[in-house]
Amino acid sequence: MCFSAEASFTASAVLLIVGAATVRRARVRSELPYAWIPVLFGIQQLLEGALWLTFPDRAPLLNTVLTHAYSFFSHVLWPIYVPLAGLALETVPWRRRVLIAIALAGSAVGLYLLVTLFTLPIVATVTGQHIAYESPHFYALAAMSLYLLGTCASLMFSSHARVVAFGVAAFVSAVAAYAFYATWFISVWCFFAGALSVVVLLYFIDPRRTSPAGGTTRQLEVL
Repeated sequence: MCFSAEASFTASAVLLIVGAATVRRARVRSELPYAWIPVLFGIQQLLEGALWLTFPDRAPLLNTVLTHAYSFFSHVLWPIYVPLAGLALETVPWRRRVLIAIALAGSAVGLYLLVTLFTLPIVATVTGQHIAYESPHFYALAAMSLYLLGTCASLMFSSHARVVAFGVAAFVSAVAAYAFYATWFISVWCFFAGALSVVVLLYFIDPRRTSPAGGTTRQLEVL
């Protein structure tokens, strides 16, 4: 996490365990992208834990590699992956159309941020017991708006109440992270969102979710 290597490694271990449970509970392939979210957050926290060990100036090359690997998750993966995971679960036609549009927007901002990882320098530094990722890029407001659309709003359009809960929790945590930890927003929010991804398990332990045989799940609506 943003406080220590130990915190990141602990979070990673918990998320990987939860992720193993969610992946095992997936009944159909369409559930797998959503089930893998805690696992991916666990890997991301593992990367940040390793990054902590490179300070101060212990392994400059490894620091650069880990910074970019972590930033691939935080900047590129999530705005692309999350809308697609929500779309894979969705069966309501109009919601699918909305999620397709959001997935396109999320992919656009994710690809834009991928380009910036190669064209603009990104540096990780420790300040005030937190890791700050300095990643200057153009169109910051537009990029952040599309980023939040992909990572949070996409889940709010789900017809599954427990998926919506994760989207709302992620958005609230983003607001809180920016309000109290603006300088370290990337690190802090990724930790919060990672911790909250245990909510993914709630979807998979709901006996009313869609089954391979075509059973029903607790949805916000059916049409």
